[in-house]
Amino acid sequence: MSKYNTLDVSEPASGVRLVTLSRPAQANALSTEMGHDLLAFWGNLSADETVRVVILTGEGRFFCAGADLKERNGMSDSDWSAQHVMFEAMIRAQLACPVPVIAAINGAAMGGGAEMALACDFAWASETAKIGLPEANLGIIPGLGGTQLVTRAVGERRASELLLSAAHMTAAEALEIGLINRICAPDTLMDEVIAKATLIASKAPLAVRALKAVIHGGAVLPLEQAMALELAHYNQLFRTEDRREGVAAFNEKRPADFKGR
Repeated sequence: MSKYNTLDVSEPASGVRLVTLSRPAQANALSTEMGHDLLAFWGNLSADETVRVVILTGEGRFFCAGADLKERNGMSDSDWSAQHVMFEAMIRAQLACPVPVIAAINGAAMGGGAEMALACDFAWASETAKIGLPEANLGIIPGLGGTQLVTRAVGERRASELLLSAAHMTAAEALEIGLINRICAPDTLMDEVIAKATLIASKAPLAVRALKAVIHGGAVLPLEQAMALELAHYNQLFRTEDRREGVAAFNEKRPADFKGR
């Protein structure tokens, strides 16, 4: 596994890659260096067929406090723009990740941190987590997909309330509106997320990748086109070795040994 200055990358279970934002003294704020590290991580991951699930979390008390405003203080407009172009490439690389990405929101996820969590396929959070998109307090709006991702997650009216007020919400409030999937105790969050990731990693990897592609691709299509997309992936999968192995394992009453072929 590659080494990064602002990320800690590990493999807590077979096929599971855990990436931890690691600037705890700065509340894991998104700096230029972290942006480059994340861009490289997502790019390297796309070519690694051994990875079946990714978990994204933060070190210490914070998930990610958003962009590093101390670094941005005094930036020229051109430097700000150049940094943001790189951040845009970073979030698009995360969104393009072919395997499921789970957010383990261990603490505050604000601004760009919330956007990274929203760009995951689903999110579990600690009871102490807080989530917010406070950009209106800074004279800007979310620029890493936040306005669109939160609207797709919770609907236009709830997204409007969250974005226009620039307020944060508790984990319980985020669960109530469907922004996160589950709340865990702080000391069990990672164990529970790793267990869920391990379960997903045990499934047929080509099927899991196809499910992610169909869920996200179909969500923005009319139903007829979305069903055609589903069928196209189905027709590819039933010809695979993994489909034959899955059916054989079911009939032989044994665990399947999927190879991703």
